[in-house]
Amino acid sequence: MGRQQGMPTGAKPDWSAQSGSAKAWGGRFSASPDSRLEAFNASVSFDVRLIREDIRGSIAHVRMLGRQGIIETSEADSIEEALWTVLYEVDAGSFRLTVADEDVHTGVERRLRALIGDVAGKLHTARSRNDQVATDFRLWTKGALVEICTGLVRMSDALLDVARRHPDVLMPGYTHLQRAQPILLAHHLHAYVEMLARDIDRVREAHRRTDVLALGSGALAGTSFPIDRESVAADLGFAGITSNSLDGVADRDFALDTLYACSVIAIHLSRLSEEIILWSSAEFGFVRLNDAFATGSSIMPQKKNPDIAELGRGKSGRIIGDLVGLLTTLKGLPLAYNKDMQEDKEGVFDAVDTILALLDVFPPMVETLAFDTERMASAAVADFSLATDAADVLARHGVPFREAHAVVGRLVAQCIADGRSFADLADADWAAIHPVFAEHRPPLDGLGSVTLRDVPGGPAPRRVRSALAAATEALAGQRAWIERERLKTDALFVRPDGTPLS
Repeated sequence: MGRQQGMPTGAKPDWSAQSGSAKAWGGRFSASPDSRLEAFNASVSFDVRLIREDIRGSIAHVRMLGRQGIIETSEADSIEEALWTVLYEVDAGSFRLTVADEDVHTGVERRLRALIGDVAGKLHTARSRNDQVATDFRLWTKGALVEICTGLVRMSDALLDVARRHPDVLMPGYTHLQRAQPILLAHHLHAYVEMLARDIDRVREAHRRTDVLALGSGALAGTSFPIDRESVAADLGFAGITSNSLDGVADRDFALDTLYACSVIAIHLSRLSEEIILWSSAEFGFVRLNDAFATGSSIMPQKKNPDIAELGRGKSGRIIGDLVGLLTTLKGLPLAYNKDMQEDKEGVFDAVDTILALLDVFPPMVETLAFDTERMASAAVADFSLATDAADVLARHGVPFREAHAVVGRLVAQCIADGRSFADLADADWAAIHPVFAEHRPPLDGLGSVTLRDVPGGPAPRRVRSALAAATEALAGQRAWIERERLKTDALFVRPDGTPLS
């Protein structure tokens, strides 16, 4: 998991601190908040993960305030310098938030006041916590999506590597979990590469819609100060700015997009998990899991369990639950900001953490699978899986396919009754079935069958090789995008004098 997505080491909440700190909203109130309200209302326990983004967003904001003459340049410089100091403390592990801070923004401002005094209060000029948190969350989510894309590329590489190492290995293709027609193992694995390619598209689309600055929307109605939103967007690496202040603070579509992308990824990994679980069973016997990626039984010494795959299958429900939770939270909210929206982050954090963990462990598990290629090849042509090829022979020689289907169906039934296979039939048997078979026969081996299916997207060996090459080339483009986005993120945390934070 990328550093940006983890909880900063030095920013863990200190729950030993008591209430009593002045609130940013306290001027209206004559009594301090009840400690139970304070604990229930606080988001600092989880939005601490946004602290680096929060500080960097404040740096961009205060720079703009100084440039625009909204506050004195000397004040802006002092606040920016102190913000860099707090960011250093976060990375060094010496910064602490407390429950009294209520949220991450309040905690940072508290520390600024300790460093530079009352001038710290000018940082909040021309912004609200509403547009501030939306900006923090978008900035964090952009980084998370880049890390997810990195994991998807790594998973795709693993599948392609296994496919290239088994270019001509046959296996049965299934429908209804019944053996259907022969295919290549590489073709089957490439199907998952295609799923992951769509996942990458979804992640990048989510990133594109996240890549918009909300700061400047204020609480809901913008601000009367002459701010320069475009310069702040450029400073923070956003591609644009929101066009409506109400929507700017109320929009959490980007969080839903992220959760949806994570949910589909989880479903795809769950489907692969189910197949690995089946294939590694004694009933299938197609694959053996590496000992490093399997577990045993506490009571049955012989057991070797596919726990990673089972967890991958199980965690899909958790991630889908995160999506449904946020959908339900947002469905009835009026514009603009409502406290319900404090529930927007924990599900996203959980889904991102879970997906990144899956994309970390699945590639090496897949790369170390050992396939029983002889068993797979034998299963590929068992149970009359070449029957469609026989019907196709008749159709190619003028027999209507529906008639050909019926002819071969009767042949299969007769072979089952006689305890024979197609390979057991003599020339006279074939001719008796249909006159066409006197001169033209279907392939009786799996490789012959898949080679005939030489259409774009089909399982013929040359088509599969071409598909694998195209997928490999496409991943190179995705790596280039990831590298560009990472460089942009790294540049955010470099001081104006060129000194990186760490």
